[in-house]
Amino acid sequence: MREQTSPTREKDRPESHVGMGEALGHSDAFLEFQERLSRVARINRPVLLIGERGTGKELAASRLHFLSTRWKGPLVALNCSALTPSLMESELFGYEKGAFTGAEQRRTGRFEAASGGTLFLDEIGTIPVEVQEKILRVVEYGTFERVGSSESVEVDVRIIAATNADLMVLTTEGRFKQDLLDRLSFEVLFLPPLRERKEDILLLANHFAARMAFELGRKEIPQFSDESISALETYAWPGNVRELKNVLERAVYRSDSPLITEIVFDPFRSPREEHGLPDEAGFLAETDTSSIDDLMNKPIREAVRELEILLLKKALEETKFNQRKAARILGLTYDQFRGLYRKYREDIT
Repeated sequence: MREQTSPTREKDRPESHVGMGEALGHSDAFLEFQERLSRVARINRPVLLIGERGTGKELAASRLHFLSTRWKGPLVALNCSALTPSLMESELFGYEKGAFTGAEQRRTGRFEAASGGTLFLDEIGTIPVEVQEKILRVVEYGTFERVGSSESVEVDVRIIAATNADLMVLTTEGRFKQDLLDRLSFEVLFLPPLRERKEDILLLANHFAARMAFELGRKEIPQFSDESISALETYAWPGNVRELKNVLERAVYRSDSPLITEIVFDPFRSPREEHGLPDEAGFLAETDTSSIDDLMNKPIREAVRELEILLLKKALEETKFNQRKAARILGLTYDQFRGLYRKYREDIT
């Protein structure tokens, strides 16, 4: 009997069902995406959704299911990044009683639960390679074995997968199987980020604001000042629609008037910063200009690399290595900062 982490209790399992939700927009990018989604929805083949965080990959998966011929069947979801590698196999394929320590009875996995319908695998790039092998067999033959069993189980499942990772890079690094990627990418749909849907920002803002006002029991529908509209339409929205929803709900909640005049994009920003006072580090003003002058005599790629390392080091030192604060000093989102930090980790530490 092999050891394995105790199985996830039913109430602790990652969300397994997806609601229909809503999709709003009238921009060309949004309408083109919806047209492609509707076209492939009725084809009983796997679909791969590629998009940044907050772009609505789960909602797109839901629409694919309910527009398909499988709409009467179950729609089961699994956030693959929410599970440890040791639990991934049993969560997907189930296990037999006694398969490992803590397996007190047989349990079906997500594939069996989704049979006759759709299985949505979110963050598929985080699935271990050994589990990918077993998924590939299901895609090709429609069969698998539960953990601790040699008996084949037949299922009829359509897979919709989603990620914000570069799967092509993962395949070259040996972290994602090329055969599985080929099988899952019958169609690849790229969800447009909100910055490419400028015409949708005010539409979505009005929707989220009105819904928040209703939740708060307010009778008047919120309106936006010209300054607020300009701020909403010029912001880069790194967190996309999810971030827009949070920002608008916060703005309505904080406002004592139906007219929204203040938009706070960063809830972690200190009161001093909100009132235009210098940031606590005085970071950019104190950067060593002699170090920057030295970069002028170097090739541009080398100069950019050294400048990024210099700024990252100084920001981390000024914030006592608080990465979120360092990101704000540099004018970066936390995800952008983490990307640079991983890139130069060996040079910084």
